[in-house]
Amino acid sequence: MTPYFTDHNTDVLVIGAGAAGLSLAIRLAVSQRVTLLLKDALPDGASYWAQGGIAVALDASDSAQAHAQDTIAVGAGLCCDEVVKFVTAGARAQLDWLLAQGVSFTEEQDSAGHPRLHLAREGGHGFRRIVHADDATGAAIQNALIAQAQKIPNLTILTSRFAIDLICKPVAHSSCSQTFVSPVDQLNRGGASVWPQAQKSCVGALIYNEIEHCVERWRSRVVVLATGGASHIWQHATNPGAASGDGIAMGWRAGCRVANLEFNQFHPTCLFVPSDQASRRFLLTEALRGEGAYLQLANGERFMSAYHQDAELAPRDVVAQAIHEQMTQHQLSHVYLNISHRNAQFIRAHFPTITAHCLHLGFDLTREAVPIVPAAHYTCGGLVTDIDGATEIPGLYAIGEVACTGLHGANRIASNSLLECFVLSAAAAQHILAYPRDLASATSIEDTLVFDKALDVTSKERQGVARAHQYALQMTMWNDVGIVRNASQLQRAATHLDALKHIVDAYDFTTGANRDWLTLRNLVYVAQLIVRSAMQRTESRGLHYRSDYPEIDFQQARDTVLHNTACPILG
Repeated sequence: MTPYFTDHNTDVLVIGAGAAGLSLAIRLAVSQRVTLLLKDALPDGASYWAQGGIAVALDASDSAQAHAQDTIAVGAGLCCDEVVKFVTAGARAQLDWLLAQGVSFTEEQDSAGHPRLHLAREGGHGFRRIVHADDATGAAIQNALIAQAQKIPNLTILTSRFAIDLICKPVAHSSCSQTFVSPVDQLNRGGASVWPQAQKSCVGALIYNEIEHCVERWRSRVVVLATGGASHIWQHATNPGAASGDGIAMGWRAGCRVANLEFNQFHPTCLFVPSDQASRRFLLTEALRGEGAYLQLANGERFMSAYHQDAELAPRDVVAQAIHEQMTQHQLSHVYLNISHRNAQFIRAHFPTITAHCLHLGFDLTREAVPIVPAAHYTCGGLVTDIDGATEIPGLYAIGEVACTGLHGANRIASNSLLECFVLSAAAAQHILAYPRDLASATSIEDTLVFDKALDVTSKERQGVARAHQYALQMTMWNDVGIVRNASQLQRAATHLDALKHIVDAYDFTTGANRDWLTLRNLVYVAQLIVRSAMQRTESRGLHYRSDYPEIDFQQARDTVLHNTACPILG
């Protein structure tokens, strides 16, 4: 019989293999033993499905400063300017790094016939600055990084590993030389204080091995959460089901703060399919609108010019809210996206993946408008980190969508998400390489967890119950904490989630560590944090729109920061 509990160690444990996790692992494995854990198999995470690209100021009339200004404008008053400038200034270097890794981006010829990178334009950007690989940028990047990662001897990649929780140990205050100060703390306009020195540090993680049906205890010098966002909390989402907020939930349970979780981006244009055909759901990139696609009702009437001067190229929150209003006003299940007025050859050349996929599903982009609906897409908030990806728990880092760095504010501008992954992974790599603790200090922890029972992984009935609860949670979040919400809806959602939390807390995770219940546990934790955050913000700003507080309140230009007082690991 396979043992229930096994011990392992590594220098750096990276949980998640999207753009952030893979790029960090590649950078660190030059001199460190790095173990990269995937929930599923390569390619893993939402990064692979990214269609748009990476925002980089390359045009002669563009600049990193202009990119920063556009980012801050879309962020609706909550961006940390320091972080925005750091990320936009680092964009060109990260593009060069990706090219060196073998990523092939789409090119065109300049007026002299020389090749150059083709730049697309997306909503909120004042210039064409989106570097892309046709309409499958994420796949091109992930495939190149995977090929590089598989060549590195120091890098071990393990699949079918579901992270359960972080392992922390007590530390003396003298071992923490300074307090933790994040951009959220520095620039929160008086809303948060500097966090005190940590009382515990992260020394590893408990991982459920779905292949061997055992729990692994990984001890490491550093743990990095690169687990992505939490869009799977809603019924309709553009991301794969793996985006269930695992890292946010784990960090919260360990004692990390979270910030700005009320700001969840709903991508305006997801291919509409009946609810029983969710597997056919497909994101239609914003670059389509950048090349002239427009939104319309079934009768052909356009409506975006009534909402914003940039019409279809308005920021995503404006477009999604406009679609929602049209659907509500006319009692529609969807609206339409139309690019059929462009040359068919142009459409096929610039959007080959989308064109082929739509044709497979019975829609011809070159000849007709296609049905679309907004869908949960990106988590702008997350675990509070500094500009190097460090959390307030020594030894624990968070990078990518799982983190709240202050870059996105109340609304993420298009194609800054992949950029953040690479700029922050580079910064985190430098910080981790300078981190003083050795592995010996991480492995000298007392064993406080005893696992002496067999795993219950065969009960189909129990798994079915977990999936039913997941569906109920997703419906609640879609109906009551969606694009538009109000106090009564939020309270109704809170009541339902409290009931689910009691069910989750009663479940024995020491004997029932299966994917469905672990996923449900994380979904419940993060959904509750989202609702709490949304209740606290009594205004409409960016991605957070409350029908009972429809105006922006300039007195609330601060981050929503929550601390888990039930888990006093810090302070």
